[in-house]
Parts: sequence; structure tokens; C-alpha cells
Amino acid sequence: MDAIHYWLPVLWAAIIGVAVVLYVILDGFDLGLGILFPFTPEEERRDVMMNSVAPFWDGNETWLVLGGGGLFVAFPLAYAVIMPALYLPIIIMLLGLIFRGVAFEFRWTAKPNHHFWDQAFAYGSIVAAFMQGVVLGGYLQGIHVENNAFAGGTFDWFAPFPLFTGVALVVGYALLGTTWLIMKTEGELAVNARRWSKYLLLAVLAIMVIVSLWTPLAFDRISERWFTWPNIIYLSPVPILTALAAFGCWYGLNNGREVMPFMSAISLFLLGFVGLAISNTPYLVPPSLTFWDTAAVPESQIFMLVGVLIMLPLILGYTVFVYWMFRGKVREGEGYH
Repeated sequence: MDAIHYWLPVLWAAIIGVAVVLYVILDGFDLGLGILFPFTPEEERRDVMMNSVAPFWDGNETWLVLGGGGLFVAFPLAYAVIMPALYLPIIIMLLGLIFRGVAFEFRWTAKPNHHFWDQAFAYGSIVAAFMQGVVLGGYLQGIHVENNAFAGGTFDWFAPFPLFTGVALVVGYALLGTTWLIMKTEGELAVNARRWSKYLLLAVLAIMVIVSLWTPLAFDRISERWFTWPNIIYLSPVPILTALAAFGCWYGLNNGREVMPFMSAISLFLLGFVGLAISNTPYLVPPSLTFWDTAAVPESQIFMLVGVLIMLPLILGYTVFVYWMFRGKVREGEGYH
């Protein structure tokens, strides 16, 4: 295999991985606020919660589009296998995102009769987050492939592990949401968010322990990657750094820090993603098809890579600019609508 055939799929896998990570982080706390809506019935506080993400939320799906589009362009065989395996949860996830997106805009114009849109925002967020976790779990448990085509059943994803990862992602997004509120709000809402964060952090850590035990016990490929010599030594920094991130989050929550809990929660997600990447690389369709097995011809990858390399810095620059412009606390009565 020459260099271009080897490195182009690796580069595209990295681009897609970055897009997924940025989506999970940037849209995670946004979805987390919707998940917290049922526990915050006061209208004024709900207004503050939505206003805290109003300048950012509609740009977050850019990364979801980049991830899905990149998979279609750079790895068409992987796209053709993964999509039939996970059609239902993906479609339900997209419907949830549509409902919460519409609710985000209509809630303000429907006041004071906006109860329906409050519910649409909350349950659209919960459904979208849960289905994202189901998609992740269904992907990790493996997709049955024969002759380079999906050969499983429509409901292969409806199994204990994907359903558990669905719940896990809802809890994780809720933690991102509460730590975001600590950083962006004040008063009773921030106090409640700090209290909720402690329980959610403990739940996230318990979930991470369960997943860390479940995956190597259920999937031999993951057990061999993590618990064979000398991998167990080389990969030990990942759980160590995860423990440090958890400690940093707990320390920040107990000592009145505002930014530290949110950054530590993001670190937990990043380290979780690193663990998943280590467990599955180089399989793009675990456990059978690698990056190179599913890659498009180099000409197609290079053609789209030119556009990505032009647009990606612009999107990143715009994202940084928006977050910088709308930094600081959001208070009751303030907003961008």
C-alpha cells in the first residue's frame, strides 16, 4: 500500500473524529439544558437557560453534518453498512433535533401560551440524546457484515448495551448542561446546577466504570486491546487522566469554581472518546472493516479534502469568535431574541 492510499483514510478518519467530538461537546451542553428543563419549572429560569445558548445552538449541528457528510464521501462502504444497521435510531434522533430546534424558536413567539414548546424542547432533547447514545452503543457492539454489506436485523441495536449507552449519554449531557449553567448563570439557578452536578458526576463515573468493565467482558477485541501486555502499561494514562479530570470536577464543584467544573466535564468526554478510539481503531465498521477497506478512491478524498481544509478553519474561527463575543453571565431579563 503506497503512502497516499494509507494516509488519506487516516486523515479523513481524524477529521470525522474531530467533527464528532466537537459536536458532542458543543451540542452536548445544549441538549443537556433541554434534559434539565423538566426539573426547572420556573419560566424565568427557563428563559435564562435558553438565552445562555441562544447565540450558539444553531451552529452546533454543523459538526454533525461534517461527520455524516465526511463518512459518506470518504468512506462510502462504511456509510452503506452503518446506515442500514442504525436507520431507526438515527431517524428518531433527527426528529428529536428537529422538534427541539423548532421549539427553540417558537417558544419565544408563542408566549405566554408556550407550554407545548417547552415540552417539545425538553423531550426533543431527551430523545435526541438517548438515540445518539443508542447509535454509539449499536456501533460499538459491532455490525454484522457479509460480502461488504449489512447482514443483520433491523432491531440489532435494540439490545442491553446500546440502551444502556443511551441512558449514559443522557446523564453525561445533563452533567455538561449543569456545569454550563454554573459558568453562565448566577443566583438560585447556578446554586441548583452546582448541587445537581455533584449527583450527575457520581452517576457519570459509575457509568464509566460499568462501560469499562462491560465492553472488555462482552467484546474480545476490546479486551485484547486493553488488557494484554504491554498495552496495559501503554494505555494506563487514559484511566489515570480520567480520574484526575473527575477529581478536578468534584474539586471545582466543592470550592465555588465556575469554569473548572465545565472544563473538567469536557475532559471526561474527551477521555471517553480517546478510550473508544483506542478500542476500535483501525476498524471503521467494527469488528470487520477498517479505514482502508471502506475508503473511497484517493481522487474523491482529495477533492473533498480541499474544501474541508478551506472551510474548517473558517468554521472554527467563527465558533471561537461567537463564544468570545457572548462570554460572561446571562441574567434574568437579558437575551438575544
